[in-house]
Amino acid sequence: MRFNSLAVRLVAISALWTAVAVVVAGIILSSLYRQSAERGFDERITSYSEALIGAFSEEGSALADPGDLGEPRFETIASGWYWQLSQDGRVVLTSRSLLLQSIEPPPAAESDASGVRRFAMTGPAGELLRGVVRPVSFPNLPGSFELVVAGNATELQGDIASFRTSVIVTLGVFALVLILSTFIMVRWGLRPLDRVRRGLHDIRSGQAARFDGNYPAEIAPLARELNALLDSNQQIVERARTQVGNLAHALKTPLSVITNEARADSSPLAKKVSEQAELMTRQVTHYLDRARIAASSQALGAITPVQPVVSRFVRAMRKIYEDKKIHISCDVAEGSKFRGEQQDLEEIIGNLTDNACKYAPGKVLITVRPQKPVNSADCAKLVFFIDDDGPGLTPEQATEATRRGKRLDESKPGSGLGLSIVTDLVALYKGTFRLTDAPNGGLRAEVTLPAAEA
Repeated sequence: MRFNSLAVRLVAISALWTAVAVVVAGIILSSLYRQSAERGFDERITSYSEALIGAFSEEGSALADPGDLGEPRFETIASGWYWQLSQDGRVVLTSRSLLLQSIEPPPAAESDASGVRRFAMTGPAGELLRGVVRPVSFPNLPGSFELVVAGNATELQGDIASFRTSVIVTLGVFALVLILSTFIMVRWGLRPLDRVRRGLHDIRSGQAARFDGNYPAEIAPLARELNALLDSNQQIVERARTQVGNLAHALKTPLSVITNEARADSSPLAKKVSEQAELMTRQVTHYLDRARIAASSQALGAITPVQPVVSRFVRAMRKIYEDKKIHISCDVAEGSKFRGEQQDLEEIIGNLTDNACKYAPGKVLITVRPQKPVNSADCAKLVFFIDDDGPGLTPEQATEATRRGKRLDESKPGSGLGLSIVTDLVALYKGTFRLTDAPNGGLRAEVTLPAAEA
């Protein structure tokens, strides 16, 4: 998909917001879990400190080891779980896990209203400790004491990291599923637009004349308006053809009368009138042809199979030039279709084939081949080659031959309008027309016209 595609834009926006939402949700969930885990850990440390204070208070005037308090790691050396009781900076009693070492909580640790301080530090064995410091006084013992209880926070950090990984994996999978679901929904939602595109393709290639079928409520007005536009275009074309026909009838009849009357008189004035009337007839024919061509070339949906048209002209030319014993043949690529009016293709092929037969002493070949587009933006093309084995033309003569009414050989019958009509028709279909040397000698007429896509 291209970056200017609606589907790409919608999926990209959805993916962006999904990623943002997943990241924010992951941060929030991880933060909440970390706070909950740390709070639970701190409460556990606090409960151990309260149990120690209760055990020391029961001993009376002598302080004795209260045991493991239900936590065996207080009895395991360097386990990361420690407690110590000190008075005036002197350690009075410690857990067995400390052995001969002591804990020095950071002095900058903040304390709450009751004087309890919480801290985090590196323990004697290099582990991460998280603990509590609280002042203690015993009724039967003089002075004040300070109780430190700390636990190994490495396990806590491991649990937090494990939870964070689980959150990342879970939310990542959820994001991928959500993006995939969005992609499917976008493709499904935009499918009616693809149907419109295919409908336009069918109309342009001549496979359909209108938009048919049911469309969603949002697309149905577009289909109706396009059908209305097609109807309007067809009406305009038909109206233009009718007006051109009426104009041709209105002008040609008076001109024919003037020409016939002038030819009946041999005076210089009559000859001049006849000459100018012939010129007017050519000009009228020229502009009427251009008007007809312009109207027909703008019609949508016109499609013409090439093989029947070419074969018909081959048969006709064989009969017309039967006395010259010309070998006329054709080679048309299978399935070739011209995107335009049949009468325009007939006029192009007819004029060029007739011109080739006039000058060919023995052979005329019509070849039609598809031309691959240079890039995706180009339309499919058909290339027509009409080759004869005649004398050919120089480049200057080839250019001169396409001028309206210009005849290089006055000995041949005709008005001199054929090649210029071909030039006008090809130009209106945005094709190309040129006269070059045929591969085996003689003249080649090469015409490129739009092809109807399959």
